[in-house]
Parts: sequence; structure tokens; C-alpha cells
Amino acid sequence: MLDKRLVIITGHYGSGKTEFAINYAIKIKENFENVSLADLDIVNPYFRSREKKSLLESKGIHVIESSIHSTTIELPALSSGIMGIIQNQNMHSILDVGGDPVGAKVLSRFSDLIKENEYDLFYVINGNRPETRKKEDVINYLKAIENSSSLRATGLINNTHLLKSTTIVDVEYGHELAKKVSWELDIPIRYEVAMESITDKISNKEIEDKFFPINLYMREEWMS
Repeated sequence: MLDKRLVIITGHYGSGKTEFAINYAIKIKENFENVSLADLDIVNPYFRSREKKSLLESKGIHVIESSIHSTTIELPALSSGIMGIIQNQNMHSILDVGGDPVGAKVLSRFSDLIKENEYDLFYVINGNRPETRKKEDVINYLKAIENSSSLRATGLINNTHLLKSTTIVDVEYGHELAKKVSWELDIPIRYEVAMESITDKISNKEIEDKFFPINLYMREEWMS
């Protein structure tokens, strides 16, 4: 992978950024010894990467969460360990950030420190969300997140899905949407994301070249 040592995952609420962050951390672990994932979502109480702490730590991935250890409350309390993984040159780290500009605001606390290091900020796009079905809406959300975080996006991730009902049509629609955003903002598409079951249905070479298959770790078997 050509990604930087420090990777920040953000996007609109419901884009699937946390699912991607977990899969990404597991993939990175295949190539690097020291990997950490920091849950910086202090806005949304549901579907947080910290919920999979046991799974991630069983794979040797260090998980950092808010210093308030509760599954029922969310307070703006962030572990001091976050500064450590931002600066640690021997650690490949993923920051899973809360959705929307409000969630991304937490990054502004660390933006100066982040800028001292090489980083990637990936913006996750789900073209099936009502708020991000159009190019203009995607761009507006991206710019709002950049302004809120005081950081600039370096890559786009097409994660257009309908959970377990996702088809190749959804992936292709998201690909075309991401391409329009990429052309206008001059930000490259870094990954095309879908469940592994989609793999043999891909015929578009552009999607195939950047395809990132995932498992649905955040969706229990009984969930649709």
C-alpha cells in the first residue's frame, strides 16, 4: 500500500466509514507489526469501532478509545494516547472519526500535530445516502469536514452500499459519482469498497484496480 503511516477515515454519517476503518486496520496488520486504531467518534453512540475492540486486539491491533469507558454515554473525553500514535513513527495508525463536520471537529484539536506528520485523510462516499447522492452534496460535505477539521482530504473511497443488499449496480453508481468528485476537486479515488461476494461481478477495470473487499464486522448476523 502507498498510504501514509497515519490514515484518517471520515465521511458522512452512515457512509460506512467505521466498517471500512476496521477492515482497513486488519488489512494493514498483514504487512506491518505495529498497528493501532483510535476511535475518535464522540458524537454517534452507535456502530463505533471500539465495539470491536476484542476482535481487533485478538489480531494484534491496539485500540484507543475515549477515556470515558461507557457504552451509554458520549462525552468529549479523548485518550492522551491519541497524541502518542500520531507522533509514533513506528506505528501505523488509523483514526476513525465521527461523521459529518460536527464529528470531524475533534480533529482540529490535533490538526497542528497531524500536519507535522505525513498523513492521509480519506473521505468515504456512500452514494445511496439521500444527503450524498449528488456530486454537489458530496463536495459540500467534504469541504465542510475539511473546514471543521482544519485538514485536507487526500483520497476518496467509494463505499456505496445497501448493507447486505448491495449489488454491483450500487458499486458502479458510486464509482461514477466518486469520479465526478475526483475530477472537480483533483482528489484521487483510493479505494472501491464492497463485500467480497461482489468480487466476481466486477467487470469495470477502474473499479477492479482499486477494489477493497470487506467483511461486515459491524453487522451482526441477524441484522439486515
